Amino acid sequence: MSKRISVLLPAFICLVFSYLSTVITPAWAQDVVIPNYWDEAERFEKPDLKTLPRLRFLTTTDFPPFNFIDRKKRLTGLHVDLARAICAELDVLNRCEIQAVPWGELNSSLQKNEGEAVLAGIAVNDQTRKDYDFSRAYLRIPARFVVRKDADLSGDAYSTLFRKKIGIIAGSNHAVYFGQVFGSRTSVEFKTREDALVALQKKDVDAVFSDALSLSFWLASSASNDCCNFLDGAFESERHFGGGLSVALPKGRQDLVDAMNYALKEINQKGTFAELYLRYFPLGLY
Repeated sequence: MSKRISVLLPAFICLVFSYLSTVITPAWAQDVVIPNYWDEAERFEKPDLKTLPRLRFLTTTDFPPFNFIDRKKRLTGLHVDLARAICAELDVLNRCEIQAVPWGELNSSLQKNEGEAVLAGIAVNDQTRKDYDFSRAYLRIPARFVVRKDADLSGDAYSTLFRKKIGIIAGSNHAVYFGQVFGSRTSVEFKTREDALVALQKKDVDAVFSDALSLSFWLASSASNDCCNFLDGAFESERHFGGGLSVALPKGRQDLVDAMNYALKEINQKGTFAELYLRYFPLGLY
């Protein structure tokens, strides 16, 4: 069975996103770094999809803020809006369909020709490459540090966190990365991210290191009590955190791979991706 990218999101993300989507301001958005994974010099030819009867995207309903059912019982999320944007760039909006299926049925649905692409956060690795071809990554989930505002910590994490206690989640890829990159810093292991963040609020640790996606939504939630903020920039590692989010496609369909790459780069260059990114990640991940 295919695995989803290894980011466990808190249950309150849907509610937090609904709140953020109503309060985000342009000034706030201007401070967010928009990631760019594309080489400006690289060119993709626009494909001719006139003979493609339909472009059907498969997704799920249980991976907020990427794909979920909103309070009006509508399928929504970054993946839903991204699928529509892809269809618009490929001039197939009138033949574009987005369907939610159970996570365990994504692969079989694609194999049975019930869809042409999957947008659901399938991890890109040696195992999943046996079942799918993948587009270029359109989003990666980096790691970040969060610290208390009253601790007045800023600047480079390597020096700022010297002789500080860092909360990490036992057994996580982030804990492995921390040990290899920040091995000389003191770490305290916790069973869950929530336990580590509570310890941060209680000043039992000076920082918490985990995935930026979960941390960004925690920072914006009432659970944080506006106690904390990000420290320094993002940390990326394909070995530890995966290759990012890509469109999964049937094996051997290079035409669809090329079409997705063309559309994704156009979406990035035209600013469409930035609009979607700010809509769903108003605090940013970088």
